[in-house]
Amino acid sequence: MSVHGSDAQGPADEVRVERVGEVAVLTLDRPDRLNAFTGRMGAALGRAYAACDGDDGVRAVVVTGAGRAFCAGADLGGAGDTFAAPGEGFTASPVRPAAWEVRKPVIAAVNGHAVGIGLTIAMQCDIRVVAEDATLGFLHVRRGVLPDMHAHWTVPRAIGFARATELLLTGRTFSGREAVDLGIASRALRAPDVLPAALAMANDIAVHTAPLSVALSKRLLWSDADRDAVGRMETEFHRYVMGAGDAREGASAFVERRPPHWRQRVPGDWPQGLD
Repeated sequence: MSVHGSDAQGPADEVRVERVGEVAVLTLDRPDRLNAFTGRMGAALGRAYAACDGDDGVRAVVVTGAGRAFCAGADLGGAGDTFAAPGEGFTASPVRPAAWEVRKPVIAAVNGHAVGIGLTIAMQCDIRVVAEDATLGFLHVRRGVLPDMHAHWTVPRAIGFARATELLLTGRTFSGREAVDLGIASRALRAPDVLPAALAMANDIAVHTAPLSVALSKRLLWSDADRDAVGRMETEFHRYVMGAGDAREGASAFVERRPPHWRQRVPGDWPQGLD
């Protein structure tokens, strides 16, 4: 899948892929089903993430939903068989790579309801902007399953253990406004304003931040390393970027009061041996 065109998705991908300048917009595209999740959608989202990661021209990624919802969770069209015994190869994390593995910032523009796997997909993103009146919730335990997509890792990281246990173990719903209070999201806006705000944030990243610096910082933020190991990695990464073109350009652009012209790219200038 390429992200160079303005509309690069396959006809059955269930994820629409578009480019807005240096920002890739990935739209979950089953509006007649409130973008309910399917295996096909998960595979398509993973392909889109991989394409964005490998494209030097993509500086940031925005994930949103078509129509009035972000994602209404798993498609329950199979009724009682929706969560039938899985076959060989089953995984509770069906989107690969995960958003945290993409070396560009991934912003979830949660334009409407996001429940179940719809919300756990958003939790894998770096930043979440939500519709203030959206219904959100980790409903899995109310459907006889349990939270997926590494939610038992992403949610406590975002909001702390006490709040995570309340939300994951009760499966209660909450609004976009409460999501900000809980720390699930950074902003809650009117639904029509969510995608424009996410795009503005993505464009700000594309213009004003150094691609390699952002990618390395994201790697540290999502790292499982302990305090001392992170300190060593920060030093190692500084050795890599200091004295290089973008470190010079960032300081020069500030002093000269002009927009920076970044030269280093991801993955083109990614440090060798850093997977």
